[in-house]
Parts: sequence; structure tokens; C-alpha cells
Amino acid sequence: MPKLRVGVVYGGRSGEHEVSLMSARSIISALDQEKYEVTAIGITKSGQWVKRPIPDEAEALDFVVDNPEETVEIKPDPTMWQGFDVIFPVLHGTYGEDGTIQGLLEMANIPYVGAGVAGSAVSMDKSLMRVLFTQAGLPVVPWVLVMRHEFDQVPEAVYDRIEEQLGFPCFVKPANLGSSVGISKVKKRADLRAALEEAFSYDRKVVVEQGVENAREIECSVLGNEEPEAAEILGEIIPANEFYDYEAKYHRDDSELIIPARVTPEQAETIRSYAIAAFKAVDCAGMARVDFFLTSEGEIILNEINTIPGFTRISMYPKLWEASGLPYKALVDRLIDLALERHRQRQKLRTSFK
Repeated sequence: MPKLRVGVVYGGRSGEHEVSLMSARSIISALDQEKYEVTAIGITKSGQWVKRPIPDEAEALDFVVDNPEETVEIKPDPTMWQGFDVIFPVLHGTYGEDGTIQGLLEMANIPYVGAGVAGSAVSMDKSLMRVLFTQAGLPVVPWVLVMRHEFDQVPEAVYDRIEEQLGFPCFVKPANLGSSVGISKVKKRADLRAALEEAFSYDRKVVVEQGVENAREIECSVLGNEEPEAAEILGEIIPANEFYDYEAKYHRDDSELIIPARVTPEQAETIRSYAIAAFKAVDCAGMARVDFFLTSEGEIILNEINTIPGFTRISMYPKLWEASGLPYKALVDRLIDLALERHRQRQKLRTSFK
């Protein structure tokens, strides 16, 4: 049988560019060269699209064009996808996890791994995501939305609202970003300005959440389309820093990933059911990692959903599936199968009215 032609798109113009490079390296090395014809498609931080030779484990995916004859600049229009059977987007964050590249792929009518346009967009936006979670009856922490123009015009009113509705500590986050980029823990009113300025440097919308003291961070991996399933084994994170920020995730080796998480069977079952409900609430597809807080009183609170979670071999999403009996290579195969399955379903839909 002919090999399936797979395009792996990585890099991108987001604050999670470097994370994407690490995930792409792992995915490309896991794709069976006997089954797949793989093309690596990189996007630089400035937005240049290039095709490069498939990198090996030792090569840095930094887009330093030291071999210009081996690097081809391409234009991201619908015609460029005609040589592929399926696309595997590994673009964490803005311009990759937010529905933008998914829209481009929909226009080209090409199968792709992961959530669609709407599911990607609302899952990326922490404010819209929480509205849908609440509508689905899922427990979330108290939060407020702050817009850039509001902060510029009436900052003291913003501080008052945060202090009155949430109190301290609280977490200030860009609405449309992941990997803990731009997030600050604020313990007093005097520190709100700096935290908000940092978050607004990444997004025009900022979500401020009430801090949950002494909460444990539990994560659950979900896989599937119309009938998603949650991994049997859950994970727990003990951050090296005060919270699981970017440094603790990617630059410290003393954060602990505990697999399986230290939860009761009843808590595990509730978390898994909430994770599947969250997946359905945002109309997700393919994959997602769903993150929770577990308080010292045993309360389970839904934090967020990530539609393109970290995908290195040491990332929580694939590690939880591996612990549940689905190895990394088989997981990548399954995600490609799900992408093709979802595309076949979409092809049955009517696109015109007569």
C-alpha cells in the first residue's frame, strides 16, 4: 500500500514557539517511516513558512537556515496542501491552537489532527471556555474578564473589581495563550498593575482567577471524536516553583510529575467524567488534556482544556496514555486515524442547497 503523506506543522508566531519545536521533534521521530511519508513544515517567529528535511533527534528546530539549498520557502495558501493526505498541527498557542490554521485547512478540505475551528477557538479563549463549562454544569473557579481598553481607561476600577469579587491571591492570565506564558500570581493589590501589564503584552483580553490555596494539580488525557474516552491513569504535578509556570514546566528538572495521581477511585472517576464532559462542551475532537484542581477538602474544580497539549515523550498527555496501555507511537497513529475518520464524516455533509 502507498504511504500516507503526513505534513507536520510546527513552530509558529506564538509565545509557545519553543515548546512546539520540542513536541514536533518527538512526533516526527515516532511516525513510522514504513507507513508514512513525512514532511516537516516550519513556521518562523516572523511568520515565514518553510519546508525542511525531517530533523533527527539531535538537530535543533530553530529555523537557522544554514543549508539554504535544503530549505524551501512556501506560501500558506490552500494549494500547498494538495500533496498531503493529513496534516498534524503541532502549533501550541496563538495562530495554531486557536482555530486559525484549522480554518486554513478547512478551506483546503484536508484532514487534520485535533479539534476543529470552533472547538479550537473557544478552548483557547479562557473566558469563552469557562462560559461553556459553566453552561455544561461543570465546576470552575470564580473569575473576571478584563479588557485592555478598560484597564487603560479606568485601572483603579479594575483593581476594585478584582479585589471585591476575587480577593487575594489571584492569578492573572492572558486569555489566549498556554504553557503558563504571561501568568502571574498576585498576592496584593499593589502588584496587580505589573501582572496585568505582563498579561496584556500577550493579549487584549485577560482572565483573572481566584486563587485556590493548597490545591493539587491533577491532569487527565482525553482521546476520541464523537465518543471520547479518558485515560484510566491520571497525573499529578508538584511544581518546582510556587505554581506551575513556564520555568517550572520547561527549565527546571525538580518539578514532579506523579503517575498515577494520588487520588481515590471515586475522585478519579469524577475527574475522568468531568474531563469527557469538558471535551464535549467545547466540541473538541482528536485529543485534549484537561486540567483540574483538587482542594484539601476534596473539592474537584475544572481549570482548563488544552486542545494541542505538549507532546514530547515526557509530556503529561502521552505519558498518561502510555501508563494506561497506549504507547506513544500507537497514540500518534490513533490521532491520525481519528483525523481521517472525522474528515470522512464531514465529507458526507451537504454544502449547497437545491
